[in-house]
Amino acid sequence: MDEFSLTTLFLALVVILILSGFFSSSETSMMSLNRHRLSHLVRKGNKSAKLTSKLLAKTDKLLGSILFGNTLLNVAAATLTEIIVLRIFGRENSTALILGSLIITFIILIFSEILPKVIASSHPERVALSASYGLAFFIKLFYPVVFIATAIVRTALSLLHIKVQTDQSKQTVSLEEVRMMVLEAEQFLPHRHQKMLLNLVDLERIVVDDVMIPRNQMEALDINANEVVLKQQLATCHHTLLPVYENVLDNIIGILHVRKTLSLLQREHFSADDLRELLFDPYFIPADTTLLMQLQHFQERQLRLGLIVDEYGELLGLVTLENILEEIVGDFTTQSPAQTGKFYRQVDGSLFIEGSTLLRDLNRKMGLHFPLNGAKTLNGLILEHLEDIPEAGTSLKISGYPIEIIQTQDRVVKIAKIFIAPQTTSPSN
Repeated sequence: MDEFSLTTLFLALVVILILSGFFSSSETSMMSLNRHRLSHLVRKGNKSAKLTSKLLAKTDKLLGSILFGNTLLNVAAATLTEIIVLRIFGRENSTALILGSLIITFIILIFSEILPKVIASSHPERVALSASYGLAFFIKLFYPVVFIATAIVRTALSLLHIKVQTDQSKQTVSLEEVRMMVLEAEQFLPHRHQKMLLNLVDLERIVVDDVMIPRNQMEALDINANEVVLKQQLATCHHTLLPVYENVLDNIIGILHVRKTLSLLQREHFSADDLRELLFDPYFIPADTTLLMQLQHFQERQLRLGLIVDEYGELLGLVTLENILEEIVGDFTTQSPAQTGKFYRQVDGSLFIEGSTLLRDLNRKMGLHFPLNGAKTLNGLILEHLEDIPEAGTSLKISGYPIEIIQTQDRVVKIAKIFIAPQTTSPSN
């Protein structure tokens, strides 16, 4: 090294420190890069993104090259510092050697490790895409050494029975992670759009049993009823589709499209057989079918209504396409009278609520937080909590909400009063 001047040695040391910082920043940016954003850039045809994705597809080679280059440069920096110290202070000055080692360690820590990594973690996309070209060159340059090193590492991992994922360019995302990404994007999305996206994610874990219209609230037609009753029910029906049964509700024989009965209603007389000709086959749905799956089934079968049955084939209720869409976009303004009037707000902020009200509707419309993993209705939740049939005047507290039983009938809670603090109430969808 005597043929090189001190100036040349100092310049070489600076270059080594810069290259070491390059490898440090590259490692941090590559590992913290948003893979979904990278995939988006790849689909748009960004050349740097394509190269970066290609490098991340072989993480073992990428990290091997980065670590080899970084280690080699740090050792070279320490060696070069020792040469410079010896050139300046001579071989007998051990104190200078120790101070030189401490100083170069501090410089490497600050300017080749901490500073580059902080910058890279703050701007991972910009740093990674820019560094990909240099990394591609060094991977080819260091290939023989890295190949041997990665072969040894794979052998060691195999002996230890440890499986690793080497392709980091594509990562699967769970539903909870998708939900978290939507929640974190609130500054970029209108609140209503964010809520719709969250509802859409939840379709995978909500089943039709959670949103169905219970059988005791179903509007259905008994085909064996007399003609006057049939005409009156068809004329005053608030739905387009009606389940039709024979004698008992469990014996569903078909679904009637009410519009098709207009010609029958104009006749002076019509028979049950005339109605039978207009029926189409009922569509039955298992109670544990998810809303997302059922939405797809409705689309495939071009249907809008399904009857929900339990594992024994007993009719539980029905679900419509509208019920599922309401879980995404909120309630529609057009509702039949049978489905309205379940919430009665009082002057003091409390609510009179029918016992048959679905807990999901309560939570969504009133901003409450009742548990949804058990009972489906307010009546069911109260009975589940008390483990008994309550009498009018009974008070209890569930999930922090004081509840008073106002009216009971036929072993069910008809009306209950819920006391809600003003700040817990939110407007309905």
